[in-house]
Amino acid sequence: MSATYSLDDLRQKLQNSPYKCTHQRRVVLEVFVNNPGVHLSAEEVHDILKQKSADIGLATVYRALELLCSKEIGILQKIDFGDGCSRYELNLTEPNSHQHHHMICTNCKKVIEFSEDMLDDLEADIMKKCGFKVTDHQVKFFGLCEECRNEIAN
Repeated sequence: MSATYSLDDLRQKLQNSPYKCTHQRRVVLEVFVNNPGVHLSAEEVHDILKQKSADIGLATVYRALELLCSKEIGILQKIDFGDGCSRYELNLTEPNSHQHHHMICTNCKKVIEFSEDMLDDLEADIMKKCGFKVTDHQVKFFGLCEECRNEIAN
């Protein structure tokens, strides 16, 4: 189940963390609030900020992203879609709930989110057989999206 947060809520979460709510961190956060559901790389965040005439370096963007996705703050989630480029998105899940999953088209590189979590039985089986308590997981499916399948079929 996902929660909805306003920019003010997310700023408050950052201010309540042990870290300062700097201008640079706020403007990086605003990029994600203004681009909901988009999986952005550090370079893409930097490009968006440059277009807005924000005076922030790429290294500062990287540091802000890493801090915003740290366990202490957890506002962002860091994701690797298998192409060697880390991407980030707002972490809008309730505490103690699983993240959504991603389907990545190997042809057009589109990323589609999938919310339904069907792994509860598997997690219970892992706990029973191995004594390992799963607290979270990330699932990525690679294949062809409907549009690419249709293009290939025609």
